[in-house]
Amino acid sequence: MVPVAHILVIGGGIAGTAAALGLRKAGHDVAVFEAHPDTAEDIGAFLTLAANGMRALAQIDATDAVTAIGFPLTSLRLLDDRGGEVARAPLAGADDPTLRYRCLRRGELNAALQAEAVRRGTPLRHGARLVAVDAGAEAVTARFSDGSSATADLLIGADGLNSAVRRLVVAPAARPRYAGRRVYYGYTDTAPAPGETGAITMVRGSAAAFGYAVSPAGETYWFARVTAGPRTAAGPRTAAGPRTAGEAPDPTPADLRGELLPLLREDATPAGDIVAAGDGSVMATDATELPLGTPWRAGRVLLVGDAAHAASPATGQGASMVLEDAVVLAKALRDLPDPRTALTVYEHHRRPHAEHNITVSGAISRGARTPVRDTPAAPGAPREDDALNRLLDWDTPLPGLPRTER
Repeated sequence: MVPVAHILVIGGGIAGTAAALGLRKAGHDVAVFEAHPDTAEDIGAFLTLAANGMRALAQIDATDAVTAIGFPLTSLRLLDDRGGEVARAPLAGADDPTLRYRCLRRGELNAALQAEAVRRGTPLRHGARLVAVDAGAEAVTARFSDGSSATADLLIGADGLNSAVRRLVVAPAARPRYAGRRVYYGYTDTAPAPGETGAITMVRGSAAAFGYAVSPAGETYWFARVTAGPRTAAGPRTAAGPRTAGEAPDPTPADLRGELLPLLREDATPAGDIVAAGDGSVMATDATELPLGTPWRAGRVLLVGDAAHAASPATGQGASMVLEDAVVLAKALRDLPDPRTALTVYEHHRRPHAEHNITVSGAISRGARTPVRDTPAAPGAPREDDALNRLLDWDTPLPGLPRTER
């Protein structure tokens, strides 16, 4: 039997809480430290969990916690720039309630996983901002801004795109880079009935890619991806470019609608009306990614989720990839007696898949045309992958390294 490891997880978002759920199920002693002062329910826009993400959730017994929020998606529609339907297909897992795609607000997913981790007895401390890591041969110590510290056998950096763990320990020189698109998110209660519930609709517009889904309550969740033009002092651009600190005040929702609507109105699709009808908040972010080959490990410290392999959101696989990480990491530390070997095996199994997602998503963000099955509506459109399913299956032992890599 693998001895119990004491593990610190830095970051109480989706990656950190999912990792904690998996590691605790594997029999390890886990504590989570989150810099944000509360559950951060209001942070972020919405996301879609694909069938692979839902499969991973099931392996850490978190399906019920997540299906209590959001709504399922069972089909994909594709519209052309005149609003005509050119394709319709079922999404993977549509016939299995535990694997159906799910659309939900990021903050609600975060809060649900935090609550589930705490319910199972995992300590979760808010307001713990990491300032230093002392990694020794036999243990690792995390030091926080309030002067407190914690020591354990392993430290998992699950603290996102701008990871302090990556900056302090694992890959100080690695920086997220701009991936060529600006992404807008919003919600609309009053748009003319844009489509049936249970479907996610993608619109291939002339100047923007647009997607939306309608909740059972009639609220439309929408996003748009716009190829950015260069920011200059000469006047307005055709699209929003990457924003830099000190350049201008944060744009208001009205500003963001003003940037986006002229691009959507170039086409005769529902997109413009959906965005114009909204009276709530609109969010925007620049698509970013980490370079391929970014280090994931340093001694007893490992990065997971966006801290290790952030991709542009074009495939919609970010949260699902995080959940896969949680399962494979837990199985590695369950099945292999030496923690360093376990982390090596984890990276062997996860890096090719994660970096493939970075590559595909980056290509979409930079304007590559992709077939329907690879649109962001079907997040990277993972087909049934027997090898991946075996990796995620909790009762299947995790394969070790090939003999050539030992």
